[in-house]
Amino acid sequence: VQLQASGGGLVQAGGSLRLSCAASGRIFSIYNMGWFRQAPGKEREFVASIRWNGSGTVYADSVKGRFTNSRDNAKNTVYLQMNSLKPEDTAVYYCAAQPNTYAGYTSWGQGTQVTVSS
Repeated sequence: VQLQASGGGLVQAGGSLRLSCAASGRIFSIYNMGWFRQAPGKEREFVASIRWNGSGTVYADSVKGRFTNSRDNAKNTVYLQMNSLKPEDTAVYYCAAQPNTYAGYTSWGQGTQVTVSS
């Protein structure tokens, strides 16, 4: 599975961005799609996930109520709508694919930078 993340950028606090993650290749093998982020000097952390069939969204407590996962079946793309952004959301965001509920995330996109200014 190949993943291409896009949509990052610079935004002021309180603003919005929408990240996209387009999947190609062995798409039929995807069970779950996740979003992770890594800020400078910090470990990578889980942000959100969505089942490839569009159900079963999960969010980190830090983004609940502000971020929304969705999927476009026709485009094999998942989206992360990020609203009410805060400076602490600044990080490189990665999308990743999980092949089944017992495995980890085995395919990763290249990352897209999100910078939120105060």
